[in-house]
Amino acid sequence: MILETERLILRKARKGDWKDILEACKDLDLTRYLAVVPHPYTKKDAEWFVNDCLKKWRKKEMDKFPFLIELKSEKKVIGVISLDLKKSDGIGTTGSWINKNYWKRGYITEAKIAVNEFAFNEQKMRKLETSVAKVNEASKATQEAVGYKYEGTRIKGVKTKSTGKIYDLILYGLMKEDWKKQLPKLKKKLKEKIKKLEIEKY
Repeated sequence: MILETERLILRKARKGDWKDILEACKDLDLTRYLAVVPHPYTKKDAEWFVNDCLKKWRKKEMDKFPFLIELKSEKKVIGVISLDLKKSDGIGTTGSWINKNYWKRGYITEAKIAVNEFAFNEQKMRKLETSVAKVNEASKATQEAVGYKYEGTRIKGVKTKSTGKIYDLILYGLMKEDWKKQLPKLKKKLKEKIKKLEIEKY
């Protein structure tokens, strides 16, 4: 299964993707707020991650979709965006990260638009949820920018594997009807950002 956007391909993992995963996850600036990513991050860790993704894709009854984010222009994996479904409740849980070298270019927003549309339209979810370490201001801003609304705080809700630090966890939710209302505006804003980035290249 592939989801395609203007600049990205969201796809299942391939064996050779461990190299790009390793490059990204070696950076503590990326992993310091991620619950299950160790530091230092090794080739063995990256290969395990890729194999785990492949196992999830092989299941006949799909309820977990770990999409790798490939940048078309470089044919390189620059991040991951996951969608886990609880089909009986109509609720999906999303999570994402991106290589630090590709921050602030709208790639996560672009990937989220594609995955959210997939979740709501093809998987018939009625709500999406996500959570972010309270201290992770950049990630909180990203969730809010794509329409997620604050639903509560889980005190000392996450312990990060990379540093062992414990943080409060901010809980967000996004209803299908709210997503549909704000999607046109979000697409327009992303298009303007991409155009601006293209101009800045020259």
